[in-house]
Amino acid sequence: MPPVALVLLAAASVQFGAGLAKTVFDEAGPGGTVFLRVLFATVVLMAVWRPRLKGRAGRDLLLAALFGLTLAGMNLAFYEALDRIPLGIAVTFEFVGPLGVAVASSRRALDVLWVVLAAAGILLLSDFGDFGSLDVPGVGLALLAGCFWAGYIVLSARTGQAFPGGAGLALAMAAASLVLLPVGIADAGGALLEPGVLGLGAAVAMLSSAIPYSLELEALRKLPAGVFGVLMSLDPAVAALAGYVVLGEILGGRELAAIGLVVAASAGAARSAPPAAGPVDA
Repeated sequence: MPPVALVLLAAASVQFGAGLAKTVFDEAGPGGTVFLRVLFATVVLMAVWRPRLKGRAGRDLLLAALFGLTLAGMNLAFYEALDRIPLGIAVTFEFVGPLGVAVASSRRALDVLWVVLAAAGILLLSDFGDFGSLDVPGVGLALLAGCFWAGYIVLSARTGQAFPGGAGLALAMAAASLVLLPVGIADAGGALLEPGVLGLGAAVAMLSSAIPYSLELEALRKLPAGVFGVLMSLDPAVAALAGYVVLGEILGGRELAAIGLVVAASAGAARSAPPAAGPVDA
């Protein structure tokens, strides 16, 4: 399969997985759903990579733990935002994080244009500074998830250098599972033991983590990092489509135009940024 198709499939898998996750909120809540996603993803990654702790330097283990804390914060903040605002809008605000990393890593004057485009998209989405019908805490949580996403990108690269293959990611996901355990129990309670909820949690984990990570890893073997970044910039648009198909969330012309501006800004920044390895989703 062409690498471009792999990246687009990965993006669709992530966003439709997020749409499916939102359907579980009534039974398990955002906290319970994100715990199940991370837990099942941890099981898969640990089985595949079988990371070893013996002989590992303490600084490497600390790095994996910090990576896990970032993963936990990113996913929890995003799911809490998703409980309050539409999927396409949540991903658009969240994308401020990786956009900021791309712009910060480049020193070209053209980057000012990408910042202006993204700012215009955010202002348009918020109806020129007045969030109106949007849930303000939901927007704040999406922006917080974007900040964690920026940290994820940095820590992902460092963890990939310190551990072979996906061993570091597997350890980080295990740490994230431990962090999210009390949140999941508090939010979902006994629903965590219901077969239907467990099945949906496993499906969300596969769609949002295991499948897209594998597809992105394979695509990165054949695609330049800049092209990969541009394709990943389509995430807000794919999220809007997933929100419509899975959840019936209809966005107006203003919202779609705002998403288009952020996508354009992200694509431009990704093309301008220097090469960076590794997938941007976990």
